[in-house]
Order: sequence, then structure tokens, then C-alpha cells
Amino acid sequence: MEKIVINGGNELYGEINISGAKNAALAILPATVLAQDICRIENLPDISDVKLMVDILSLLGAQIKYINRNTLEIDTRFVNKCEVPYDYAKQMRASYYFIGALLGRFSKARVAMPGGCFFGVRPIDQHIKGFEALGCTVNIENAIVDASVDGCMYGSSIYMDVVSVGATMNIMLASVKARGLTIIENAAKEPHIVDLANFLNTMGADIRGAGTDVIKIRGVENLHGCTYSVVPDQIEAGTYMVAAAATGGNVLINHVIPKHLESITSKLEECGIIVEEDDESVRIISNGRPKKCNVKTMPHPGFPTDMQPQMAVLLTMAEGTSIISESVWDSRFRYIEQLLRFGAKVQVNGNLAVIEGVDKLKGAPVKAVDLRAGAAMIIAGLCAEGQTEIEDIKYIERGYEDVVKKLQNVGADIKRVEIRDPQATVVSAG
Repeated sequence: MEKIVINGGNELYGEINISGAKNAALAILPATVLAQDICRIENLPDISDVKLMVDILSLLGAQIKYINRNTLEIDTRFVNKCEVPYDYAKQMRASYYFIGALLGRFSKARVAMPGGCFFGVRPIDQHIKGFEALGCTVNIENAIVDASVDGCMYGSSIYMDVVSVGATMNIMLASVKARGLTIIENAAKEPHIVDLANFLNTMGADIRGAGTDVIKIRGVENLHGCTYSVVPDQIEAGTYMVAAAATGGNVLINHVIPKHLESITSKLEECGIIVEEDDESVRIISNGRPKKCNVKTMPHPGFPTDMQPQMAVLLTMAEGTSIISESVWDSRFRYIEQLLRFGAKVQVNGNLAVIEGVDKLKGAPVKAVDLRAGAAMIIAGLCAEGQTEIEDIKYIERGYEDVVKKLQNVGADIKRVEIRDPQATVVSAG
């Protein structure tokens, strides 16, 4: 067991390089099953969720070769299983992408109901609706999703009742080898959906319209291996943008796609933060206390729900009163209880959080209750006077590569320590 210890109050200066996108990688890795060939995937983030996906691929029969910590060669020619056990699936929401990928490969899949961070009820009804429209029979019994089709799947027109990133991607995976044309209407438009479509097209798929609300997929008989580099992580970049803004720093954030960050940039500028964009970088310059602003989370291109906790920390120190409206997930304000330990003034009413800015935060012992909440606790600790200790950092490591080292490199007093006894012993910051 480890925890993160932060001595706050340091402004951040320097450069941070952004890793590959977690949410893209977690769909691209299962998609390699469809190739029945060798795929070389570059710019993979070195995070625990990716490692779990690789473990599942190995369990299914794929042969994995590590080129370096961020590049893998995956040979799926010998994949011979179509079941993901509960012990693996329970650890990660994205394990459900194996349903679509295995259906596309074998016309059947057995995957335990997925786990991951808890934000309230997260049904997979839209996934099932899509699979059934393609001709599959789907049964859920004893927390196992059992999907199959006699013969082959056929393209269909599928209207998503709600905008769902996971369902959009899963239907794409299932339909790339279905006969005929599949049309997904009211599709999600996030950058990682575009990245998955680009990867599938590089393998020989015919997908058009990714990034719009109508995606058209014309089925092909076979896919093939390829070399592909994962898109930069929009949420990791946004997290460091907010960290720099909250600490009063000046940080150049490299290896980003500025267009993916527009909704985050807009809100930071509304708070009085200077954001300078270049072709593949953004510079964050903060002078003085941020201004208040109101934030409403929405599907892309709106403000991302995965940036809501981080933004909340910035607003706890803003002048005046800000309001955050969470319109994507229920129970996404569970982290507020931890934020109050820093001396923040926040009142939650349903999916609204009213934040009254305070002059300063004070260090406190807290927990990471989920991935993005954990990132928010780090930002709060960086800003707070005194020492902050963050436990349950396994959630943070699900989505942030080398977070401690990256922050140390821009001047943060942050380290990981092993929890053994009251006299915790410092271990490697890596």
C-alpha cells in the first residue's frame, strides 16, 4: 500500500509531456482481436488500466511483446477464447469493449459485468440495444453478459436514446465486420471515438463520420495488422492545465491537440487564466487569484465530466461564488466530502455544487474516491498550505502515467511513500 504526500504552496514552472489517451487505448487494445494479425500500438500510457487490458488479451490467447514501456506488439492470430472472467472485468469499466470485439471475431462473447469507478447507475442498455439491432441475442445471468449470433451479424440503423461513449465504441467494434451498412445516430463525438475509428480504418475497416453524431460503418470481410500511435490524452492535459492555473504557475504542456482542449481552455480563460496555444502545446500562465465561473458538464464538445472535480478545486479558491452542474453522471460529487477537509466551502444539492471561494486551502489527510477525484486531491494538495496525504492512490494510477515524476519536474514537492507503520518509509517516486 502506498500514499502520496504533498507539501503544498509551490508554484509550478517548466514543461510537462502528455501521454497517450487512456480512453482511446482501452478501446484500441480489444480492437486488435479483430485483426487476427500483428498490431504495433505506440504511445500507450503506462497505467494500470492498460496493463489490465493487456493481461486480458494474454488470457484470451494473444501474444504480447513489449518494445518499450509505451509500445506493444500484439499478435491476435492465436486468440481462441471468447470469455473474460469476473476477476478481470470487475476491475475496469472498459472491459465491456471485449463484448463488441469478440462478437466481431467469433460471433459470440461472454464477459462479466464491468466494474471501475462508481458514479451511480451506469447501465449498458444502449450497448445491448446496438448488439441486438445487429442480430445478436444478449442474455445477462449471474452478472455475465452472454452475447451471440447464429451465422453472421447484419448492419442496421441504430439510434442511441442517450449519448453514450461506451455504447458508440462497442457498436463500432461489433459492426466493422458485419454484412452491409450500420448507421449509428446520436453517436458520441469524443476524441477517443475518432481515434478508435482511425485505428479500425488503418486495419482496413470502412468507418465514416466519427466525430459527428452520425457514424456510418460499412462492413468488411477481413481486417489486418497495422502500426498505430494513440492520440494524446485530453483529460491528462486538462488536469495539468488546471494544476498550473491553481498553483499560480507558468507551465508549457507538450504533446497535445489544442482543439481537443477548447472547452477547458474557454473556462480557464473565463477564470482569468492566460492560455497560449501552439501547434502541439499549450502554455498556462496564472497571476493572482482566479475569477469565479459556472461550469456545466456535457458530452463533447462540451466541458468534460472527467474534468469536473479538477475544475472544482480551482473554483474553491476563486473570487466569488461558482456553480457546477453535473449533467452526465449521478453521484459524481462524492469527492466533495474530501475537498471539504481542505477548508473548501461547497454545498451540494443533487447534481449542483455551489462553491464559495476561500483565500486559501489547508493540507489534510484525504482519499482518492475515484480516478478524477484523485487527480483533484493532488491539485488541492499542491495549492494547500502545509502537508496533504492522499490514500487509495490505486485509482489515480489507473489513468495517470508518472504523475509524481511529472509534477516533481515542474517544482512540486510531492512523493509516494509506502504505508507500513506510523513511520512510513519513502520509496521510489516513480
